Amino acid sequence: MKVYPYRRLTSEIAFQVTGVRQELEGRYQHDLDTRSFSTQERVVALHQAERDDWESVRLTISAALPVKELLDGPWSDVSVVAVLTEKATNSRTTAQLAQEWHGAEANWAGHLRFWRSAYRSRAELTVVAVATVDGVPGRMIGEAEEAWVVDLTARTPTRQREMVVNEVDFAAGPEWLRPFKDAPWIVETSGDLPIVHLNTGFEGISELINSTGSPLERAVRDMLAAQIASDVWTAVFHSLVSDLETDERGDPLWPGGWRDSVLRGMLADVLPDHSEVDALREIHVRRSESAAWNELQPRINYAAGRRARVARNLGAAIRTLDVSQRES
Repeated sequence: MKVYPYRRLTSEIAFQVTGVRQELEGRYQHDLDTRSFSTQERVVALHQAERDDWESVRLTISAALPVKELLDGPWSDVSVVAVLTEKATNSRTTAQLAQEWHGAEANWAGHLRFWRSAYRSRAELTVVAVATVDGVPGRMIGEAEEAWVVDLTARTPTRQREMVVNEVDFAAGPEWLRPFKDAPWIVETSGDLPIVHLNTGFEGISELINSTGSPLERAVRDMLAAQIASDVWTAVFHSLVSDLETDERGDPLWPGGWRDSVLRGMLADVLPDHSEVDALREIHVRRSESAAWNELQPRINYAAGRRARVARNLGAAIRTLDVSQRES
C-alpha cells in the first residue's frame, strides 16, 4: 500500500479503449473492427489483426473522472494522461487527453500512438490524473484501478491465460535472444504474463511441440511441454517472491490477479505445514536469508513439477514407449 503526503482523489477513474487504428507511415491508416479489442476483458489483441505490416497503432481512449471532486479539491492545473508501459522492454508512451463536456458531465478523450518497434509482447495501459498540489506541480492525484492489456502476441482479446508462447528463431530474431541461439527455449517473467520463447532454430522442437502424429510422438510432446511448464512455474515463483510488496508494518502482501492464485497454489507444496498467511510471511523472510532460501529449492522444484504435471506426463510417455517397443 502506497502512502502519499498529499490529498488524492477518492473516487474511481474509469476509462475505455473505443477504437484501434493500425498505421504504416505514408502507406495506410486502417481502423480495426471491435473483434480486436474487448471492453469486458479490457484487452487489445494485435497479433495478425487484419494487417501484419503495421509499424504503429493509435488507440482512441475515453476517460471519466469525478468532476465534483476535481472542482472541490485542493489542486489546480489538472491534466489527464494515458500511459502505456511494458516491463519487459522498459518502454513507456504517454498522451494527454482533452476535456470534453456533455451537459453537466465531463469526459477526457484522445489518442495514444505507440510504435511497434518499442514493444515486445504485452503492455499495460492506464489513465492517471496529474495536478499541482500544495504548490508542487506534476503530482499524481489519481489512477484508474483497472488497467487494459495491449497484447502484441494474441490473436483474440482474452486476458485469462497462464503463459504466452512465442515461436521465434533465436539466431535471426531480436538481438537480446541471439546469445541463447543454442537453447531450445527461454522463459521470461518480466512482463504481465510469463512468456516462453520457443527457439524454432533448434532442430525439430517446433514440429514436436505442434505434433499430432503417432501416440509415441504425442507422448513425447506432452512430456516436453510439461518440462517447459515446470521451468515456467519455477521462474514465475522466484519472480513473484522477489517482487512482493509490503504494507506499512513490513508484512508481505498477496500480489493479486493470476499471480495470487499461482503463489497460493505453489506455497501449498513449498510450505505444506503452514497456513497461507504464515507461508507468505515465511517465504518472504527466507528470501532475505540465503541459507534458508537455498534449503527450499527442492520444494520449489517439486511444486513447479506438480503444477506442470511432469510425473503424469513422464509416466504416460514411458508406458507409451513400452507398448511401442513390445508391438515392434
